[in-house]
Amino acid sequence: MLDGHRLDPHGEPLGGERPTVAQVAAELSRQTGRRYTADHVTFLVDQKLAPLGITTYCDGSPPPPNTKADPFLAFRFRVAVLSENVTWFISGLFAWLHQPVVALLAVPAFIVAEVWFWMQNTAGALQAVLFSPTSFLLVVLLAVVSCVFHEVGHASACRYGGVRPGVMGCGIYLVWPAFYTDVTNSYRLGRGGRIRADLGGVYFNAIFANVLVLVYLATGFQPLLVAILSVNLEIVQQLLPTLRFDGYYIMADLVGIPDLFKYIGPIIRRVLFRKPPDERLAALKRWPQALVTLWVVCIVPALALQLGFVVLQLPRLIQDDWQKIQVLVTDAAASGDYLVAGASALQILLLILPVAGLTVVVLQLLRGVFRFAYRRLGF
Repeated sequence: MLDGHRLDPHGEPLGGERPTVAQVAAELSRQTGRRYTADHVTFLVDQKLAPLGITTYCDGSPPPPNTKADPFLAFRFRVAVLSENVTWFISGLFAWLHQPVVALLAVPAFIVAEVWFWMQNTAGALQAVLFSPTSFLLVVLLAVVSCVFHEVGHASACRYGGVRPGVMGCGIYLVWPAFYTDVTNSYRLGRGGRIRADLGGVYFNAIFANVLVLVYLATGFQPLLVAILSVNLEIVQQLLPTLRFDGYYIMADLVGIPDLFKYIGPIIRRVLFRKPPDERLAALKRWPQALVTLWVVCIVPALALQLGFVVLQLPRLIQDDWQKIQVLVTDAAASGDYLVAGASALQILLLILPVAGLTVVVLQLLRGVFRFAYRRLGF
């Protein structure tokens, strides 16, 4: 509603075509049932939105050129595949799945399916898939479909909440291939609507897992157990609040802060070095500040321990991966089968990507530490 509106100092639109600040305040009051004035809207635009680069200032001046920061561990390399109109159409096909009645059936069904799944012989199914190129490629295909359906969950949750989802596409997060959906408009929703949009992807993963369980019960096809396992791993990964996955955005929306990572430095300076809180921390209310501090205190040691363990194990991991890659290349060359060669190439890629991703994360963290130390020492 406010994006891109340029207003003069008196709240009048430039060119006389867009709503005035007073009109925006009146519409906001009507929709929320709370009283807002033009001063409230002006404060929101000038003090909150414009500094983030979301809109211009009320006098029409552009936001500072440094508002487009380089977010830590951000999703930078991406390309839109589906337009906003196509996303709107697809999300409309699945928005009904967010109905409370459907969710009350799907979520308990997923819990029951999980209890059943972990009683199955997934280790045997996994071993069989690794030695069958056809089954391996099928599991990878189902994992990709699950990821795409995950993004449809975010888009449909936006549409169910009454806002328009943006484009859908794919790209590289750190070094891993990833899909994404532009859900910027979810910030127009209340906190419950934003959380629903955040959880929409994982919720659709659960629905997808339920479908796979039903198909397995009907067919007994063993590779489906591995596909269900991959969906479970995706759910766990998405709920982690460390990197910029769904769990991170759930945490951010709970406290009402778009970028949690930018508070790591200020909180470390306050907690470890007993420095007074800077402007960013002072601007937060008490309970969001407490939650963000708790998040930083928990997440920084966890990341440090995980990365420290990985760095220590990295030489052994590289050696093991190299041996597996040699075996895969030898088997592919000996078979002369294009299907085996394709499956081997995909397995090699899956072996390389985690090592490359960990290397990128370590380098970014080291760069952040050096920058902090550089500023701390006053150079």
